[in-house]
Amino acid sequence: MLPSQEASKIYHDNYMRNSRAIGVLWAIFTICFAIVNVVVFIQPYWIGDSISTPQAGYFGLFHYCVGTGPSPSRELTCVGSFSDFSSIPSGAFKAASVFVLLSMVLTLSCIACMALFFFCNTSTVYKTCAWMQLLCGVCLVLGCMIFPDGWDAEVVRDMCGEQTAKYSLGDCSVRWAYMLAIMGILDALILSFLAFVLGNRQTDFYLDELQTDNKGLLPKRYWIIEMYDKYFHRTVWR
Repeated sequence: MLPSQEASKIYHDNYMRNSRAIGVLWAIFTICFAIVNVVVFIQPYWIGDSISTPQAGYFGLFHYCVGTGPSPSRELTCVGSFSDFSSIPSGAFKAASVFVLLSMVLTLSCIACMALFFFCNTSTVYKTCAWMQLLCGVCLVLGCMIFPDGWDAEVVRDMCGEQTAKYSLGDCSVRWAYMLAIMGILDALILSFLAFVLGNRQTDFYLDELQTDNKGLLPKRYWIIEMYDKYFHRTVWR
């Protein structure tokens, strides 16, 4: 049986090694998610034309391009800018743009918060980032749900056909940026859950360390293992 202090040191080293590895993966995927979020906000490929649409074109949150002639013609006129809200053709598109923008800002703020690992308690930083990522996921959900409410705008109906209505695309189809936004919701929830787990584990470990330092004992979970080992005359720590 190893002494209590040596057993605690072995656990500490193993835990910190695994925790750092998972934390690095979480940080890498968070940066990747931020890139995805920026792409989703900027790119105008949320919905687009198909073979049977009256006009060619595609729509994003605030920027869109529509054809100037019948469907075979690929000459497009592009309109719309987030800095000019009046150029966005639908109130639903405006609201969706704001929510996706908030999602992007939260994700970038989460990356900025990683610098706090050098100055603040690790558990606090993880939990702060977890709440940011959770809110980011909520904003993406709202953006994806509100966006189809603007499909009945006149300019969208001109491109997608008369059957186009709210939450009905008519002859148009969903493009890759919309699908990427939906995938981003899952990413945000998974990253948020992982950050909460890492934060709670850091808190538990900190409390165990306090118990060990103050009483000179192993944390409770290891005390139970040690008693079990003594009872059955086996060696747990090797």
